Amino acid sequence: MAKILVVTSGKGGVGKTTTSAAIGTGLALRGHKTVIVDFDVGLRNLDLIMGCERRVVYDFVNVVNGEANLQQALIKDKRLENLFVLAASQTRDKDALTLEGVEKVLMELKETFDYVVCDSPAGIEKGAHLAMYFADEAIVVTNPEVSSVRDSDRMLGLLSSKSRRAERGEEPIKEHLLITRYNPERVVNGEMLSIADVEEILAIKLKGVIPESQAVLKASNQGVPVILDDQSDAGQAYSDTVERLLGKEKELRFVDVQKKGFFERLFGSK
Repeated sequence: MAKILVVTSGKGGVGKTTTSAAIGTGLALRGHKTVIVDFDVGLRNLDLIMGCERRVVYDFVNVVNGEANLQQALIKDKRLENLFVLAASQTRDKDALTLEGVEKVLMELKETFDYVVCDSPAGIEKGAHLAMYFADEAIVVTNPEVSSVRDSDRMLGLLSSKSRRAERGEEPIKEHLLITRYNPERVVNGEMLSIADVEEILAIKLKGVIPESQAVLKASNQGVPVILDDQSDAGQAYSDTVERLLGKEKELRFVDVQKKGFFERLFGSK
């Protein structure tokens, strides 16, 4: 049964698009036919992170408006056989998407794909509402800081009240928590909320913790989903997150302060 999975948050800049690219790629790596859909009309970035920006001819809005069909607009990933991208429009305004148009496209995608990953824009405006409205599951991305967690809490309220499932009185959207840019040293120093703090405020199931990592920026600049960098802490943490999404038990990694070895303490780390 195909699933629509929305990656959302209240605040911008928390790593939604990085997460959408990583989760979508991780699902495809595990044999699930996956499409990642960019809902951020006017500010598209997913195609850059996926490294396919030069191959965008038709976009999501073109399909909604009947100016192109899905086969024309879907971009096949060059690395993975069963991974596709549907880019957002850079030239339209945020009202270019309609509820009816989005439903038509998503239902058509569900016929072909195992997972439809919706990369939501930030905030609570129309694009974010459309991205979450048809979702079966949601990954709520938050940084361990008060303003980000508060905005995520507001998104949880919308997920439970403004979705199609809520309107129909169906089983609610399954919510998962993903904490990004986590730095255990800053937590110890009181500069950042702990995992327990975030879990207590949001009260949803934790699916992953992504450490603050230079690998994320490097991967984005290279147009490669960071999950493909399996030597990096962030890549491994995203891989663990995908495993948990698929129902496997994986212990959290990269969440404790690393103790320095004898020589590091003696000479200092470079």
